[in-house]
Amino acid sequence: MPPEIQYSRSHLLTVIRIMQTNALRGILAEFGIALPVGHNQLLKSIHGELAKAQQDEQLPTDLVVSVQEQLKRIDALVADIDHIGQRLRAMICEDRQMQAIQQIPGIGDLTASALVAAVGNFSTFKSARQFASWVGLTPRQVGTGGKTQQLGISKRGDTYLRTLLIAGARAVIARAERSGWITRLLERRHYNVAVVALANKIARTAWAVLVKWHPLEQAST
Repeated sequence: MPPEIQYSRSHLLTVIRIMQTNALRGILAEFGIALPVGHNQLLKSIHGELAKAQQDEQLPTDLVVSVQEQLKRIDALVADIDHIGQRLRAMICEDRQMQAIQQIPGIGDLTASALVAAVGNFSTFKSARQFASWVGLTPRQVGTGGKTQQLGISKRGDTYLRTLLIAGARAVIARAERSGWITRLLERRHYNVAVVALANKIARTAWAVLVKWHPLEQAST
């Protein structure tokens, strides 16, 4: 199956999984059960919370059965997503583009395959900045009276790609060992601004690596 179809399936299944976990969180919140944000954390805590709620007769029996059925559906989704991930990793082993950008800090298997599948020919974009703008990672600007003001990012382009790049940037910033560039950026800017700036840099580096085939350490960002 072509990588773009694998990517689309993985994206769709991930969206469905997020919707279902959010629905579970909302339903149980109505009964005073607060579950942590994040898919993995929710699945780690929900069984214990359900058992405690049953013991305290906090939830109707029918609701408990419904939640358990929903969890089985989520488990099946996760299994499908993991299976697609395995196939994508196999594709990476045979794809020069995916292998190249996977070496960039902040780009893992899913992001590498998603970028190549969604973009295809990176040389369509004339510059790294144009590519980052297409993904929606460049600030919007407004100008009046000769003065220019930067607003939030444009959020144009593929939302899923942008989400993957931002998640990768957060993972890089969370590491104990940071580059001097990241450290200086965090000293000057709010954390979320720094995350988006790094995501922008990751996207621009991916463009430089694939269009100019620079070695990673020399890629212009």
